[in-house]
Amino acid sequence: MAREQDDRLRSGIGMTSQRTRERLIQRLYEEGLSNANVLEVIRRTPRHLFVDEALAHRAYEDTALPIGHNQTISQPYMVARMSELLLEAGPLDKVLEIGTGSGYQTAVLSQLVERVFSVERIKVLQDRAKERLVELNLRNVVFRWGDGWEGWPALAPYNGIIVTAVATDVPQALLDQLAPGGRLVIPVGSGEVQQLMLIVREENGFSRHVLGAVRFVPLLNGPLA
Repeated sequence: MAREQDDRLRSGIGMTSQRTRERLIQRLYEEGLSNANVLEVIRRTPRHLFVDEALAHRAYEDTALPIGHNQTISQPYMVARMSELLLEAGPLDKVLEIGTGSGYQTAVLSQLVERVFSVERIKVLQDRAKERLVELNLRNVVFRWGDGWEGWPALAPYNGIIVTAVATDVPQALLDQLAPGGRLVIPVGSGEVQQLMLIVREENGFSRHVLGAVRFVPLLNGPLA
């Protein structure tokens, strides 16, 4: 990463201490996260820039926080966990993100993979996320305002797909857009019963792995907000 980008990513530390960030990283490590690249990106990405100023003092707690429009910024553990799962088989050059939201997961991914294509149905959230990534000089992200259930077929296939909201079932469109050997990380379920899943496109179909209970906002479709 260029020196200018590193400087941007370290900016704004006055709103929270570096020690607070280090405590978060230590907690993530103790909870079993071990990908050094992912942890380093979480450490240097200023999460307080992706929440309202009134919540900035809580930005480095390991918890989800509201960002408006009935959406949340995912807890750092889940951002790191899903990023690790996506990268387990090695580096990726083309990742589709469903649900830009605050842009925090987008920012993390953009520092771990070559290109990110991010879809968001709530225009105001997408616009804010764009501004934050420009501020951080993260330029390898392309955005689409649209229905996440449809993915982004025009630019498929993708080596990895990550979904940041819970779907009642795995969208067929996303499976269709996954490259051979590609990995899809997605929460599936409804209400209180949600499971994080890893789906890998194999030579003769898809392998599915259930990884444990999670809690996400729903992946909505239909008219765009």
